[in-house]
Amino acid sequence: MKTRRQGLGSLAVRFAGLIFGAALVALPWRGAEAQIGSARYSAIVIEARTGSVLIDAGADEPRFPASLTKMMTLYMVFEALRDGRTQLGSRIVMSEEAASRPPSKLGIPPGGGLTVEQAILALVTKSANDVAAAVGEHLAGSEERFAQMMTMRARSLGMTQTRFRNASGLPDWEQVTTARDMATLGRRLFTDFPNRYHYFGTVHFAWGRAQIRNHNRMLGDYDGADGIKTGFINASGFNIVTSAQRDGVRLVGATFGGSSWVERDRHMGALLDQGFSRMGVAPRAPSSVMAAASPAPRRNAPAARPVAQGNTRAAQVAPQQRPRPQQQVAAAPNRQNAAPVAFRQTPAAPPPRPAARPAQRVEQGSAGSNPQRANTPRPDTQRQQTANAAPRPAQR
Repeated sequence: MKTRRQGLGSLAVRFAGLIFGAALVALPWRGAEAQIGSARYSAIVIEARTGSVLIDAGADEPRFPASLTKMMTLYMVFEALRDGRTQLGSRIVMSEEAASRPPSKLGIPPGGGLTVEQAILALVTKSANDVAAAVGEHLAGSEERFAQMMTMRARSLGMTQTRFRNASGLPDWEQVTTARDMATLGRRLFTDFPNRYHYFGTVHFAWGRAQIRNHNRMLGDYDGADGIKTGFINASGFNIVTSAQRDGVRLVGATFGGSSWVERDRHMGALLDQGFSRMGVAPRAPSSVMAAASPAPRRNAPAARPVAQGNTRAAQVAPQQRPRPQQQVAAAPNRQNAAPVAFRQTPAAPPPRPAARPAQRVEQGSAGSNPQRANTPRPDTQRQQTANAAPRPAQR
């Protein structure tokens, strides 16, 4: 009888362990259900010439950059090209370490390689994690050392709240940034490297027999948009930094925490529309996905009311209890009917760090683990946006 009770107790413990494990596996999927206005949301729009802020919604709150990290990787590449430390035709060799990075990736085997210019295009379009790691090794000897260089250079650019731990944006709890810092980086990429910025407008990249489409759907979907980068991991939601120019006015915007690439892009379009309006630029007719039929609006959507801000006026969302980050909601309505965006809105604090590392979905591809910084508690994998799938983006 005692043996039988012990056996039943053992079965109960195993069953409870299975239930707990299943719950942990389920958590990352809920983590992807960020939405505009959730605890992981933040946004900013700045005028590129002066850097003046037009819209600010929690722009200084810590966020995970995801593949927006590759903007800094590319900044370092452009700087190395300018200083003569590498050339567009220089060969980058894929190490075994770099080749082990999970998707999104080009899948170059160890010992293979590509040119610096091919690496630039792969980072801009495919958001290839293996290429990002190889670039770091090419410029600094190791990706870890390259991440330290990225952080130091970011601080010199005024990105005071940003810290990098890898070159790709694969999940790392210590790799953080803010919407303000990412918008600053987008602006500096345009102003510091005007002869290289055109790479961010690349729509397709030929790799072998494949034509790789840029994950940034704002190119062509938003009138005047010509870059920069998208990003996604479960911990961040869908992020984007976009630069657009209309009637000689250039704006740079950053948005974090979308529940889908569609919601993210439409919201980014609405932010830019408001920014251009504040700069006196006439509105344009929406195009492509921006003009697509919008999903049903959320229930009890907060009303907007004008709020005086010195000599300016912006619209601020009336106070209302926000949905939980894990709660799935409908995507944001079309930007033509969207309520104006909050000015200087303070979002809720980001979710607490988990005690255990839950399994993560990998950005654009099958699951895999990131061997980097194995002793750091963080999500194990990352899924980047896929090029032709909707509503899941092709990212990063």
